[in-house]
Amino acid sequence: MASAVQAIAVSSVKSVVRAAGTESNLQSGLRASGVRFSLRASPLFFHAGVSSSSRSVRKQNLFTVFAEAPKTETLSPSALQGEGGKGDGESLASKSSDRKVSIGDVPKSDFEGRTVFIRADLNVPLDDKRNITDDTRIRASVPTIEYLLGCGAKVVLASHLGRPKKGPEEKFSLKPVSVRLADLLKKEVKFAPDSIGPEVEGLIGGLKNGELLLLENVRFYKEEEKNDLEFSKKLAKNIDFFVNDAFGTAHRAHSSTAGIADFVSKRFAGFLLQKELDYLAGAIQKPARPFVAIVGGSKVSSKITVIESLLDKSDKVILGGGMVFTFYKSQGYSVGSSLVEDDKLDLAVKLSAMAKEKGVELILPIDILAADKFAPDANTQVCDFKEIPDGWMGLDIGPKSIEQFKDALKGAKTVLWNGPMGVFEFDAFANGTFAVANTIADLTGEGAITIIGGGDSVAAVEKAGLAEKMSHVSTGGGASLELLEGKVLPGVAVLDDVEIQA
Repeated sequence: MASAVQAIAVSSVKSVVRAAGTESNLQSGLRASGVRFSLRASPLFFHAGVSSSSRSVRKQNLFTVFAEAPKTETLSPSALQGEGGKGDGESLASKSSDRKVSIGDVPKSDFEGRTVFIRADLNVPLDDKRNITDDTRIRASVPTIEYLLGCGAKVVLASHLGRPKKGPEEKFSLKPVSVRLADLLKKEVKFAPDSIGPEVEGLIGGLKNGELLLLENVRFYKEEEKNDLEFSKKLAKNIDFFVNDAFGTAHRAHSSTAGIADFVSKRFAGFLLQKELDYLAGAIQKPARPFVAIVGGSKVSSKITVIESLLDKSDKVILGGGMVFTFYKSQGYSVGSSLVEDDKLDLAVKLSAMAKEKGVELILPIDILAADKFAPDANTQVCDFKEIPDGWMGLDIGPKSIEQFKDALKGAKTVLWNGPMGVFEFDAFANGTFAVANTIADLTGEGAITIIGGGDSVAAVEKAGLAEKMSHVSTGGGASLELLEGKVLPGVAVLDDVEIQA
């Protein structure tokens, strides 16, 4: 019944409505109002669309409904709690111009004495003796942790490590991380033997202002990856605020990245997460022009949506890596024994046509460094892209292509790079990738915004020793791709929006 709905505002993607106490009445009223919506039921409340700053109050007659405003799309319920908790976001539910509240936006005094749960990405590699072999992710988390400790917060830190399948396993314990973190912070890091339960609650309750407690691996519980309601509630016990600083897992709707947000009073982005959003989302929405995107990697199938999204935003798109051979073959050229996705030939034709239709220059390499086998000691020859011999495979771009790409990048004001130009793991086939990395680094020095969009591109610039010369190097793999594709990330969607007053 329409009368069941007392108030609804469709000017934003979130609306709070009071209903007569049943889901059916609420649905009837929403349909009568003409609002497009979807509901997700839980034992405590009905929830629709994207979680945000207006939270569901746990009373039976108050529901938070995230309505689809004009020119927006609602995030599907599966994005918040999908099969296996993976729930990757499907479509942009709210324009990212609705910036999320960062801890830097909040007065420091608001954190004093508050218990703050930080979800960080401390998933670092360990050797057989459980020594940390690369502490990059720990160091990247330090600014947010130090800031909140300095504000007088009681900090509870959570992360996963590895992929435990059988519950608690010593090889996946975060204990080594607590030791390294204490070294970096130069202060004590208390370590909890579990992530939930009475003992953990006692340790949290005993924290003093400016103290830090690291929880044991949240993935020791299968409920974590399922975004289980009860597990989320247990994580939130005695917690005031939630801070997500784990961009690398923000595309997963897990309890510690999304579910916990329903049971705390405020939800913020940490410094690392906010930086990722500012650069990656900023590059997609409001790039300084000319905007040149470089997309590499072995398969076009893994970058379809990224390429489509970039064709909507970029002035030029440069393609490299194994995916180019699918494009060549779609144009009728022989590619030898190079990697080709025969079932994606029509897609390559479609993407080429899309670029032409949108007036975007789609640039493919004009020569190739080919090899007689996939091996670091293979025999090699440079050949025109139209003349790859039978039995030879392209493993890198050639010297003319390097100059071609340099020319295409001249004058660029924004550069986004995702995916290598060749098999850079083999020194013989790393020249193209490293040449592109050096060119982008030079552009940074000329004032361009240069963004390395996660994955193998990050490994490439680090191997080249150029990471420090880029404007931003993303810490996310799948999360970077999904954000570039225009998807809403569940671990971002649950955070509070910045409210802009007229």
